Amino acid sequence: MARKKSLRSQFYRAARDLGNVEAIKNGGVEGLAKRDARRAVYRKSNSLTNSLLRGFGLSRNRRKR
Repeated sequence: MARKKSLRSQFYRAARDLGNVEAIKNGGVEGLAKRDARRAVYRKSNSLTNSLLRGFGLSRNRRKR
């Protein structure tokens, strides 16, 4: 049986899908590729920053497993 998704996660997914549609509408497939590349860079840099902060004990966030 599939897990029930929270309302928050459903809203975030809808917003992400809408952003993808708008990227395609405004920039075609290239617009979506640029958006994907930009999001990948943000994900990588935020991950690095967060791990550094966690290493110094400055982050309250803990990984969920």
